[in-house]
Amino acid sequence: MMKLLPKTNIDFLKYRKVYFSLFALLLVVGVICFFTKGFNMGIDFTGGTMVQIKFEQPVEMSQVRSALTATGTNSELQSFGDNSFAISEKSTSEEVGVVQQRIENALNTLNVPYTVLQTNSVGPAVGANMTERALWSILLSMVFIIIYVAFRFNNILWGLSGVVALFHDLFLMAVAFSITQREIDLVVVAAFLTVAGFSINDTIVIFDRMRENVRLHPKISFGELINLSINETLSRTVITTLTVIFALLVLYFFGGEVINSFAFAMLIGCISGVYSTIALTTPLVYTWSHGEYHDGSNNAERPATRQNAEEVVREHQNGFSSRRPASRRQRRNHR
Repeated sequence: MMKLLPKTNIDFLKYRKVYFSLFALLLVVGVICFFTKGFNMGIDFTGGTMVQIKFEQPVEMSQVRSALTATGTNSELQSFGDNSFAISEKSTSEEVGVVQQRIENALNTLNVPYTVLQTNSVGPAVGANMTERALWSILLSMVFIIIYVAFRFNNILWGLSGVVALFHDLFLMAVAFSITQREIDLVVVAAFLTVAGFSINDTIVIFDRMRENVRLHPKISFGELINLSINETLSRTVITTLTVIFALLVLYFFGGEVINSFAFAMLIGCISGVYSTIALTTPLVYTWSHGEYHDGSNNAERPATRQNAEEVVREHQNGFSSRRPASRRQRRNHR
C-alpha cells in the first residue's frame, strides 16, 4: 500500500483534554450562533414557487441567472437540458402569481422566446414535513451506526464514541451554514448523510486495526495500542481524505451554483471527519473504558503468557489459523 507519510509515533491521547475542551467550545459557539443567526432554509423546507420554462433557442445558464439577479430577488436556478430551466423563489401560496410575473419580466429582457411549462407551489405544510423527514433521516442514521459498531466490535461504548464524533461533524457543518447563511435544501441534507457515512468509515478502519493489534501486541497498554493503531492508519487516512478533497475542490470552484453548497458541506464534513476520528472517537473509548481493553465477552482476547503471545504473532505473520492441530513434537512435549 502506498504511504504518503513516513512512519509516525505521535501520542494522540496525550492531548485528549484539549480535544474535549475544543468540542465543548464548539457546542457553546454553535448554540449561540443558532439563536442569533439561525438558518437560511430553502424552499424545500419553507415553501415557495417553482416555474419551469423552456427557451426556443439555446441560452446560457449565466444569462438566465444574470436576468433573475437584476430583479433583486434570490432565485434558485436549475438546468434540465434541452434549453429547459426550473426557477424557484421563496413565497407564500398567495404570491404565486406575483412571483411568476416577476420571473417572466426578468426573462423577457433576454429577448429569447420561451414557454412556461408549469408553475408549482410548495406550501409551508409540505416544507415542515420535509424538515421532519430530514431530521429523522439523520437521527436514524446515528442510531443504526451505534447498533452496527456495537455489534461488530462487541462493545456499545465504541459505537457511542463513533456517534459522538459523527455528531461533532454534523454540528460543525450546521454551524458553518449558520455563519455563512448558505441556503439549506435537500441537496445539502444529502451531503450531511454522505459525510456521516464517510466519517464512520474512517472510524471503522481504526477500530479494526485496534482489534487486530490486541492480538499482535498483547503486552502493551490500551493507550499505547490506540496510539499505535492511529499511527499505522494515518497514511491511509490522509491519502483517502486528500483524494476526496481534491475532487470536492473542483466541484466547489467549477461545478456551478447548483452543487456549490453541496461541495461546501462535503469539504467541511470530510476535514472535520478526519479530526473527530482521531481527536474524539478513540480518546472517548480510552476515557470511558478507564484505559483498559474490553472485548464485550467474558474471555479476554489477550494471550496469558509470553509464549502464547509469540505464537499468536507468529501465526498471524505466517497466515496460519490459531486452531491448527498441534505437531507430533508439541504433543510429545505436552505429555
